Order: sequence, then C-alpha cells, then structure tokens
Amino acid sequence: MLNITHNKLNEKVDLSEYSAIQKVFHKRHYKYFNRFLKIFTVIVVIILFIPWTQNISGNGFLTTLKPDQRPQTIQSPIPGRIEKWYVKEGDFVKAGDTILFISEVKNAYFDPNLVERTGQQIKAKSLSVSAYEGKVKALESQLLAITNERDLKLQQARNKLIQSKLKVQSDSIDFEAAKTNISIAQRQYDRIVQLEKEGLKALTDVEEKRLKLQETQAKLISQENKLLASKNGIINAQVEINRVRAEYTDKISKSQSDRYTARSNQFDAQAQVTKLENQYTNYEMRTNMHYIKAPQSGFINRALRSGVGETFKEGDRLVNIMPSIYDLAVETYVKPIDLPLIHIGEKVRIQFDGWPAIVFSGWPNASYGTYGGKIVAIETFISDNGKYRVLIAPDPSDHEWPKIQVGSGANTLALLEDVPIWFELWRQLNGFPPNYYQPNGKETQKSKKK
Repeated sequence: MLNITHNKLNEKVDLSEYSAIQKVFHKRHYKYFNRFLKIFTVIVVIILFIPWTQNISGNGFLTTLKPDQRPQTIQSPIPGRIEKWYVKEGDFVKAGDTILFISEVKNAYFDPNLVERTGQQIKAKSLSVSAYEGKVKALESQLLAITNERDLKLQQARNKLIQSKLKVQSDSIDFEAAKTNISIAQRQYDRIVQLEKEGLKALTDVEEKRLKLQETQAKLISQENKLLASKNGIINAQVEINRVRAEYTDKISKSQSDRYTARSNQFDAQAQVTKLENQYTNYEMRTNMHYIKAPQSGFINRALRSGVGETFKEGDRLVNIMPSIYDLAVETYVKPIDLPLIHIGEKVRIQFDGWPAIVFSGWPNASYGTYGGKIVAIETFISDNGKYRVLIAPDPSDHEWPKIQVGSGANTLALLEDVPIWFELWRQLNGFPPNYYQPNGKETQKSKKK
C-alpha cells in the first residue's frame, strides 16, 4: 500500500508486544535465513557450472530399417473379381502362399481354354512357316534348273553362231573360186573365138566354150546366194542368242519374284508365330495372376477388399501384409535449423511410448528407461511437415531394444556438445541454436588434410 499519510502506525503502536512479531523479527531467524541464502547461492553457482549435454529432441515412430521389411499392400496387376479368400485377418502366411483367387472381368479373356487355343494357333502357323520354307526351297531348285537350261540354250545358240560363221567362210571361199573359174572360162572363150576367126578352131569348140562360160556364171551366182544365206545364218544365230537370253531372263525373274514372295510370306508367318508365342506367354502369366500370392512371409493385417464377387481395377490394393522378420528402426523429424548438427553415425537416446522412463535431457547418463541408437540416414529433402526425416538404428553397444510393434511412438534426443548449465540457460533465453560442431572423426580428417 502507498504510504500517503504522515501518521506512522509503528510509531504509535508497539509491535514488539505481539508474539508473532517477536518470532518473526528474532535475531536467530535472521541468522538462519542468511545462512540459507549463502548455501543456496553456492549451490546455484555450482549447478551453473555443471556440464550439460546439448541435445536436439524430436518425435517419431517405430519403423523398419529396410524398405522391404515395412508393411506393404498387395495389388493385382490385372482387373478382376474376387472369387475366393484363402486367409483371414491375423493369419500367418509364408512366401508364395495363396491369399485369394480372382476371375476375369474382360470379355477378351473369358475363354477358359484361351491358352490351349493359342498354342494350337502357334502350331498351325509353325506349319505354315514350314510350308513356305519348302516352297522357297522348291523355287530355288526351279531357279537353278532354269539357270542351267539357259546356259545350255545359250551354248547351243553360240555353237550355231560359230557354225554359221564357219559356213560363211566356206561359202566365201567357194564364191572366190567361182569368180576365178569365170575369169578362166572368159579367157578360154575369148581365145577360142579368136582362133575360130583365124580358122584354127571349129565353131563347135566355140559353142562348147560359150556353154562352159555360162555354166560358170550360173555357178558364181549360186555361190553368191549361198554366201548371202550363210551371212543371214549368222544374223539368225545372234538373234537366237538374244531371244534365249530374253526368254530365260523373264523366266528367272518370275522365279525369283515367286521366291521373294514365298520368303516374304514365310517371314510374315514367322512374325505371326512370334506374336502368338508372346500372346501365349502373356495369357499363361495372366492365368497365374488369378492366384494372388504372398510376396514374403508375414501376417495378414487387413483385407482392403472384402466379400466375394467384388470387382476391382488393376493396381487396386487388396490386402495389407506385415513381414514377420524385420529390423527395428526409429523414424524421427528434426527442424531445419538443427539439421547441420545431425551427422550419420551419431548416438541418440530414445524413449519408447508405453515403456516408463525418467529422462534428463541434459544428463543422458542419469536418465532411466531410454535406449541407445545410431543415425543411419538423413533425408536431403524437407518433408511435408516442414522438418527433415532422420532414420535411427539400434546401437549394438547399448541395451537391446524392447519388443515393440512397428508404428509405436518414440521420442528422441540427439546428443551434442557438453556445455555449462549457465551457457545453456543463456542460449535458451536468447533463442540461439545449439553450438555448431563436427564429430571427432570429421575433425581429425580436416586436420589431416590441413
């Protein structure tokens, strides 16, 4: 209360007469109180210089160390309809055990003998390939026969050409002999005419020589005709060679065209066989997909599709399975401001939900009920919650983790530098982050590099 009056109560009333005042203002109480304040001050000063371990706290949950050990959903790669369930929720299944059977919902796969019919089509097309292959071989033999016949015909025509050329030579020689004979006959006829004029030869001799001259002239004309006929024979032989070449070129071209057509049909049939074999394999694998099997041993957690006759699309989740063998890990999150202080291999203290613990964040050795862990992975991209994900594995040098189900909550403490308590209080009051530091291994590496 404000002292707004000049009338002082303690000057008018003697308070020392009261027993309560006597107990409060006794000198003995001042002595104990001053002693208490001194001892308390010393204790506080000592506490301020006690080492305090800086730490980064985080909240997370239990997960598995390897991705293939985490809970997973089984999807169907094809659309279908549920026909029969072979398991129920909570059952243990081994890898390869059948979980449920589905049937087709697409009309293209309704035929129960689709695989067998496709196999029959493959056999028929394979026979077609063999038939085309036989036809190609037959056409190749035919082409070889036509080629041989062409060569023989050309050889025959060339021989006839040679014969015609030789006949021309023979007829040209005969023609030259006929010209020689006619010149001789002409001289004899002129001589016999001169002798007849001189009276030395009779007229009959002149007529005989005239007749012989005419015969020689006729023979010359005949030899000239033979020579021209022989030359025509050469031309005819050359024409025959060209005709044979043209005729057999046409036959060979037609045979080659037929062979190429047969080979093209053969390749087309082979392509169809390959396509059918592909379809056969796809149909066979699709038939095996009618049985949804467990990818690994584990427990059936939840059936995401229930009942019989329910349809679904490809890729839809059907059932959730939890692997039976897994390595525990803790997935926690740290703030971006604390991320530079987190390093792989650092030790972390963990408190699991449902396990009683007494935690002194700055004195990990005094904590009770916490378990050790080591950082094995740090996510390099921020999560949706605005923090960075950190994965922690059990510390082999510490106590074994308790048997806890995957998904349970956990609180983590990443241990940093040791500082006095006064420094930690000053840091907290000012809102400063923990001291930036590097693990001992990294410091030694930097010193070695220097």
